[in-house]
Amino acid sequence: MTAGATADRRRSKTRKAAAWKAGAGKAGAEKDAGPGRRPGGGGRLRGWGGAAAMAVACALTAAAALLPPAAYGGGGGYGPAGAGVADRAQAAGAGAAGTAGAPGMAGDRANGVLGANGRGGAPAWGPAAAPAAAGNAGPPDEAGPAEGAGAAAAASETAAAETVNAPAAEECTEPERSLAPSTADGPAIDAIKARGKLIVGVDQNSYRWGYRNPATGNLEGFDIDLARAIAEDILGSPKAVIFRAIPTNQRIPALDRGTVDLVVRTMTINCARLKQVSFSTAYFEAGQQVLAPKSSSITGYDSSLAGKKVCSAEGSTAYEALERNSFGATFRDEHDKSPEDEDLLTVPNQLDCLVRLQLGLVDAVVTDNALAAGQAAQDPAVELKGEKPFTTEYYGVAAGLGKDDLIRRVNQVLVEYREGAWQRAYDKWLAADLPGVAGPPAPKYRPE
Repeated sequence: MTAGATADRRRSKTRKAAAWKAGAGKAGAEKDAGPGRRPGGGGRLRGWGGAAAMAVACALTAAAALLPPAAYGGGGGYGPAGAGVADRAQAAGAGAAGTAGAPGMAGDRANGVLGANGRGGAPAWGPAAAPAAAGNAGPPDEAGPAEGAGAAAAASETAAAETVNAPAAEECTEPERSLAPSTADGPAIDAIKARGKLIVGVDQNSYRWGYRNPATGNLEGFDIDLARAIAEDILGSPKAVIFRAIPTNQRIPALDRGTVDLVVRTMTINCARLKQVSFSTAYFEAGQQVLAPKSSSITGYDSSLAGKKVCSAEGSTAYEALERNSFGATFRDEHDKSPEDEDLLTVPNQLDCLVRLQLGLVDAVVTDNALAAGQAAQDPAVELKGEKPFTTEYYGVAAGLGKDDLIRRVNQVLVEYREGAWQRAYDKWLAADLPGVAGPPAPKYRPE
């Protein structure tokens, strides 16, 4: 190779490196392009007992790099070798971690995040994580335009929630009341019909709710079924939908920016959020509960949390509960709610908490029991603590403020959905891990 050719090659590498630093998320999103491809280029990981253990390729944070191997103790030990850690070198507000694995499946890599490993020698399963900062593309089989998010957008949700004053919140006594159902069109419905697609913000790594099936590459789950039912009602086909994966802390910003029409993502209806978005009637009842290793001394949301490190998602009702009463637990990062946020105890995406629990970074997680049940099903080393949830919360479909015609239409869909499709979806996705749910919550409407 000539000296000139060598110099050209070096310049080419330099340009590529600069391009990666400037648009890591875009690069990750481009990997997802094309039908049937796994998100983010997929790296398969195996537990320490597997035949092909691999080193984590992510750039670890200083804290994570110093961690000893985690072990939950008892029964041969649980060691999450190859568990995913967010690659902070990619962008501020790095992508959410993949979920912990059911045995026999393999973890994917998406935008610098690797799925957590399963138990023993079984391969890990990590549905691709949603990037939080530098560009969040829709799933490859139904991809929409790339969506920028970033730490500033995440901060806007928190700031907006904090602007709600106490008297205003107290005036809201039944937040789950919504607008009466209607089949009438309006500006929001017309815009969706003109586009020919309904754009829905979802999760793609919450097992049983919204997750990517590693065998098929398709998004599946209880929330996904509901989103398809809404698309079928408005546009005549359950396939007339673009799914955009969004982290927990970007649900409201995505609606504010208008990059999604709806959010169907285990989103709790509450008074503070009603100042920022519109909600449908409730489609599921859940509550906050503690998730911890089976061998842990933690017994629930009580004094057993004292001195423990507890993880929750930013902008979640779990974080709000810990703010009210942490029972002496540490749950805030040193630079919480700032650009320097370490994202160790408070994380962009709720599924990041499970990875931190497996790595030994935290002692427990506080989250919705509906989500925690799915995580416990994936990882037999953890369990729900306490006899029952310590709150009662309702999930609703969210839309932007003022999109009354769209909310009324969703409520009409839910009227019909409760008559049979809801039970079928529950039996298919949730009954095995979250038994005992008698049916959907009864709708409540505002007087008009």
